[in-house]
Amino acid sequence: MELELGVFLDKKFRALEKAVNIRKNKKHSLERRHPWVFSGAIFSDTSEISDGDTVTVLDHKNHFLARGHFQHATISVRVLSFEDHQLDQVFFDRKIKNAVSLRLRQDLLSPTNNIFRLIHGEGDGLPGLIIDYYASVAVIQCHSIGMFNSIDMISNALQKVDELNLIAIYSKSSDTLPNRQDNTDGYLYGSCEVPHLALENGVKLNIDWVNGQKTGFFIDQRENRMLIAKYAKGKNVLNTFCYSGGFSLLALANGAKHVDSLDSSKKAIQLTDENIKLNNFESVHTSIVADTMDYIKDLEKDYDVIILDPPAFAKHRDKRHRAVQGYKRLNANTIRQIKPGGIIFTFSCSQVVDKQLFTNTIIAAAIEAKRNVRILEQLHQPSDHPISAFHPEGEYLKGLVIQVD
Repeated sequence: MELELGVFLDKKFRALEKAVNIRKNKKHSLERRHPWVFSGAIFSDTSEISDGDTVTVLDHKNHFLARGHFQHATISVRVLSFEDHQLDQVFFDRKIKNAVSLRLRQDLLSPTNNIFRLIHGEGDGLPGLIIDYYASVAVIQCHSIGMFNSIDMISNALQKVDELNLIAIYSKSSDTLPNRQDNTDGYLYGSCEVPHLALENGVKLNIDWVNGQKTGFFIDQRENRMLIAKYAKGKNVLNTFCYSGGFSLLALANGAKHVDSLDSSKKAIQLTDENIKLNNFESVHTSIVADTMDYIKDLEKDYDVIILDPPAFAKHRDKRHRAVQGYKRLNANTIRQIKPGGIIFTFSCSQVVDKQLFTNTIIAAAIEAKRNVRILEQLHQPSDHPISAFHPEGEYLKGLVIQVD
């Protein structure tokens, strides 16, 4: 009798669930566990479904495929579960606990490092959600209304993880959900003054998630910043697009002779200067406010190492050609200007420019500059920015270390 009642209640609950039906020829990506459902794949009426609603994704015969968050957009459903699980507190508790366990196994929380990405969207099975961790503070950024609607469950799940020793949880989604009228940034748990002191591989950093870009810092370059130790000792370094000076600090901490940090933003240079002072590197550092594209055309100094870490030149495919031309021009000018034997760290965080296209662009820049170039290292995003095997779009950061003869 109890079993029959349970089946009845389950069917009754499903009747109340909101659902979308996928065209017969469009379900294969879901069967391959790709976590996006595009609007063109849906044939059922979605007029009664609101942005942020949890929906069950069904095939054309009403068979279960997945469950996720709906939005009236090109990506209509972001899938959180391919199993028949409810997206409740238990679900978020499990997902966040698993993500924390992975970071702890990667030894990202240590006496010398307490900065890492805790949740990386699709890579952690939570598309639309970013959580960064800064020395006992979690900063949440939602990229979908469904995740924003789930923020209380997310906050509750974080508070249950003792290993994080959280003193504050901050919500910052005004930049990623700008049209959300009730979206106000602020603390969900505790509070903390900014800037907040945190450590990356032994280097002190002031993190300001309230006023800074993204969640306050660009964590995805942590391992690549550490790699500069191999090349910076005793060398003169130019760090372009420096933001708060991450590469500059790691270069100086590993014995660079002198570092010049360059950014067109006075605010960014101010952040860099504060971090340089915090680590007592003022005597071997100079800040420059200038546009990198213009500055790199005619360098006044001979640099041993130059770092090119620009913002994304293209966020959509229709801008990809222009982005490639921008990367080519920037790198060609840098290859022309650097001293013989010089090292260039060059990056792209444009998702629409894949690593093969980026490599080809750097080769084209070398041909245009008429100098011989060798590829020494191929770089990518770190392990706390995991890529789902079923979502290759999650691989966005790519880079090269090249030597110019």
